[in-house]
Amino acid sequence: MQHDVIVVGAGLVGGVLANALAAQGLRLVVVDSGSAPVVDPQHCDIRVSALGRAADNVLRNLGIWEEMPRQRVSPFRAMVVWDAGSVGAIRFDAAEIAQPYLGHIVENNALIDASHQVLSRFDTVTVLWRSRVQELVTSAHSVRIELSGGEAFTARVLVGADGAGSWVRRRLAIGSPRHDYAQRAIVAQVETEKPHQQTAWQRFLPTGPLAFLPLADGSSSIVWSCDRPTADELLELDDASFRARLASAFEHRLGDILRCGPPRSFPLSRSDAEAYIANRSALIGDAAHTVHPLAGQGANLGIADAVTLAEVLVDAANSGKDLGGRAVLRRYERWRKSENALMMYAMHGLQRLFSAPWGLVRGVRGLGLRVTDRSGPLKHAIIRRAMGLDGDLPRLARPNPAPPAESGP
Repeated sequence: MQHDVIVVGAGLVGGVLANALAAQGLRLVVVDSGSAPVVDPQHCDIRVSALGRAADNVLRNLGIWEEMPRQRVSPFRAMVVWDAGSVGAIRFDAAEIAQPYLGHIVENNALIDASHQVLSRFDTVTVLWRSRVQELVTSAHSVRIELSGGEAFTARVLVGADGAGSWVRRRLAIGSPRHDYAQRAIVAQVETEKPHQQTAWQRFLPTGPLAFLPLADGSSSIVWSCDRPTADELLELDDASFRARLASAFEHRLGDILRCGPPRSFPLSRSDAEAYIANRSALIGDAAHTVHPLAGQGANLGIADAVTLAEVLVDAANSGKDLGGRAVLRRYERWRKSENALMMYAMHGLQRLFSAPWGLVRGVRGLGLRVTDRSGPLKHAIIRRAMGLDGDLPRLARPNPAPPAESGP
């Protein structure tokens, strides 16, 4: 057996999984059809992630955090949410639960690059960029892949971390029902007249939510989710007109938009794989599920998948069990499918609630925001859950991870 685990997908989630496994001595091959990430020293990555405290803990415990350039990481200490269709508003503040911050906004490319800097120190790991898997064969005792360049690798278990359009998921014939939100998310980096105050801002508009996420250099990353006709209209505007529309949609909370980088957009949908595992195979991250970005939970869920699967596989290895055995992989599936479903349907419900045009619904959601804002215990519970401080957390997501399970029969 050449390797213990094959990881298809070397992005944010696949990189975290590989580090968690390599740190415990497992032998890996990681393949990705794309190129290694390039961090532009002059420009921020337009794609960012909002990481809660559990994800922060993972990165610190794996040594990835230390490799992140400080200028690519921005803490946020508060979050303000308000509704354009009512007078409802709510503010979440880390100080309310005696925490220094709620989480961090990080640039995706910088995080992936830092992850691979750490991964490169393990001589038990082979990373192959620009390598496409063209064949996958599973048997009772192993899984084998063949790459387009002719290389072949065999392992005990294979993990699909290859994104929403996962080739691995399709090859394993795992269905993934998809709900199309009929929306596009417009992303861009903007400079505002007023400072962002290390606060994440989000306004729910009738056409979809608009978020301003604080960056370390004082600028903000916007995620403007809106219906397709509105998105098409916005993307056709000239720079000055787009900035004016953006400031107006945001009620000038941070003043005028002084500068806006080139916007990009991508379609929004929700999906949930019918199974997270197959014969000697497992899915993590977007290969297993996708969510609406309104609460920024996609990366957090994927990182939680990665370290949960790593914990399950490491425990199995220490106990002398077959890493690819169904009982081992079922432990991962049971653990993460329920946790993910809770967050996914909560996000889906919020999206439906805040897009509803009816006056009665608008009044109820506005009242709900105000009541929640004034209800200490409920508000604190929401903050802690969103930060990843509560729930069934794997070891690496805790501040001081417990040692792996003892070896045994």
